[in-house]
Amino acid sequence: MNIIDEVTNLIKKPVTEAGYNIDEVCYVKEDGNQFLRVIITKDGVIDVEDCVTVSNIINPLLDEADLIEESYILDVCSKEKGCE
Repeated sequence: MNIIDEVTNLIKKPVTEAGYNIDEVCYVKEDGNQFLRVIITKDGVIDVEDCVTVSNIINPLLDEADLIEESYILDVCSKEKGCE
């Protein structure tokens, strides 16, 4: 199982229970930084508060599971940004 699958399996249920869907998870390097990007959707528009809410749900789960050894930035965003 790769890191994307592990992260998705870890966070899917709590994110769904909070009323959001995970559209995509990616782990990418941009400008010398590693990003764990979680793209979320819901009925209606995703705003900054939604991203903060989901980030607050999954951040402690990721910290506890410690799936990624290197330093990374968690980026929870709407589908408009995507995982180019």
